[in-house]
Order: sequence, then structure tokens, then C-alpha cells
Amino acid sequence: MNKPELVCPGGTSAAVEAAIDAGADAVYVGMRNETNARNFPGLNLDQAELVASIRYAHRKGRKIYLAINTYPQPGRVNTWERAVDEAVATGVDALIIADLGLLRYCQEHHPRVPRHLSVQGSATNADALRFYAERFGVTRAVLPRVLPLNQVERLTQEAPLSLEVFGFGGLCVMVEGRCALSSYATGVSPNTCGACSPAASVRWEEHAGERRVRLDGVLIDVFQKTEKAGYPTICKGRFKTRGAVNYTLEEPTSLNVLPILADLVQAGVAAIKIEGRQRSPTYVARVTAIMRAAIDACVRDPLHFVLQPEWMQGLSALAEGHQQTLGAFHRPWR
Repeated sequence: MNKPELVCPGGTSAAVEAAIDAGADAVYVGMRNETNARNFPGLNLDQAELVASIRYAHRKGRKIYLAINTYPQPGRVNTWERAVDEAVATGVDALIIADLGLLRYCQEHHPRVPRHLSVQGSATNADALRFYAERFGVTRAVLPRVLPLNQVERLTQEAPLSLEVFGFGGLCVMVEGRCALSSYATGVSPNTCGACSPAASVRWEEHAGERRVRLDGVLIDVFQKTEKAGYPTICKGRFKTRGAVNYTLEEPTSLNVLPILADLVQAGVAAIKIEGRQRSPTYVARVTAIMRAAIDACVRDPLHFVLQPEWMQGLSALAEGHQQTLGAFHRPWR
């Protein structure tokens, strides 16, 4: 029986250790610069922290994957190439990359280091996946969160590399690697600077008992004092359309694949990934522990796998917007 690897987020050294202690098979991290797509102040690892995290993981028999998954800009490609060189020198177990040029650089200069295609690469069909495998030696691809389950099942049979899918965490309504919404408001591409809403552009305002949030002056949401306010992005903002204020593009919600976990395992996906490098070590530990228990139970007895209520309750308490969905995996209208 296929046993998918549990890949968990590590936005800080503490989160890395929390994920490993809770049962992660691998932890994905980023450097403290614009080469990764979670480039927030106070997050990510410097060189010394990365080395220490790798040592901790390897002592426990686990792996560290490094995301270099933003797109290099003309005239500054050396920043991304240097990040690759530094990462390889630390002994990371794989590099998660989106850019074609950077994949070629890795193939030519560090051919023995496994290369994973980032979700930012937006590869959604067998021909695209075959291209990355044959031209750049990519051994795993992270699938975008836009494919229904039957297409994922088909790709596991047709693609010449292993596949990783997201299992829990925030959804992205835009096709990964192609978002332009934040660029419209801030003039800065989230696929370059590494953040959907750059911290320098976010402004919180207290007004008449309300909490307003703006992105470079654009009002994207208003929260009552009793409302949970998450990370502000345009795609999950509330706007006035047709005379009513509502979530115009997407309501905050979390992907949760536990109801179809057995299907994913039987399909042969190589890894299930938890989103959330911006989350706390406590969050990471709790989600990892629940997903670890569920995956182990499913692999141990797939024909009699039963979804435990405490797993769903535990994840519900951690869901963005306190809602959960199968996202694109379940499309009854197709």
C-alpha cells in the first residue's frame, strides 16, 4: 500500500522542530529573502538556522525541502542562483523550484540534488509534467489546487514523476504562479517579492468600533471587533458589488482532504502537503499530529478506514474562517 509522505510547513526554526516532533516526514522551508513565496518579516531561516534545522531533521530521520519558488527578475538572476548554491551547501534534501531557468541552473550545477516542481509552476497535465521530468530532471511536482480528484488520479498513472497534493490549509483562487491582484493594488508582484500582500503596503485602522484593512490605500475589508481577522489579501476581501457587501472572489476557508484521504492514498500520490509557513509552531504541531494519525490509520487498513470525529473537530478549530472544503477536488457539477 502506498504511504504518502507528510510534508509540513516550517516558517521558523521552532515550527520546523514542532512539525518533526509531531510526525512530519519532511518539512519545507524558505530563506529569509525574496526567493521564496512566503517572504514575510520575522519568518523563514537564515543560513545558520537552516543548517541547524537540517541537522535536527536528519537526526530524526526526516527531510528538509527548501522552496526557492518565486521568479527571478532580469538583471538579478544571481540572487536566486546564489540561494540555490547556499541551499545545496547546507545539505537540503530537495529544492522546490518554479522558474525554468533556475531549474536548468540546478540541473547543470547541482545535478545530484533532487528537484521538485513548485505549485507556482502551475503544471496541470501529463504533457507539462513530462516536459519538466525529461528536460530538467524533476522528480516530483506539487499540483496546483485547481484539479478535481479524478484528474489527480489520472495524472498519477500518466505522469513520469511523483505527485504531491495539498491536504490542509489556505486555498488560492488564482492559478498559482499567475496572480496579478496584489500587483494591481501595490505595483509589486506576489510572484516576485514573495508575498500576496507585502507588509509595507498593509495598513490597519481603528474606526468607530471597526477594524479596517487597506492594501496601499485600497480598502479590502472591514472587521467588527468580535470578528476573526486573518491575513489580508484582495482575493479574500469583502467588497460592495450590486449594492451588497460580501466576499466577491472567495470566502476565507481551508482545504481539508481527510474525507477523501483513502482515495488519494489509493491513487498513489507521493506526498500530502500542509500549507502554512506563516503559521505558528502550535498550529503546525496540531495539524501535523492529526494528519499523521489519519495517514497512518488509512495506510494500516485502507478498506476499513474511518474518519474520526476528533480529527475533523481538531482541524475545524484551526481552519481559516472556521470553514473547511474539498475545494476543486470535489466538483459535483462536472
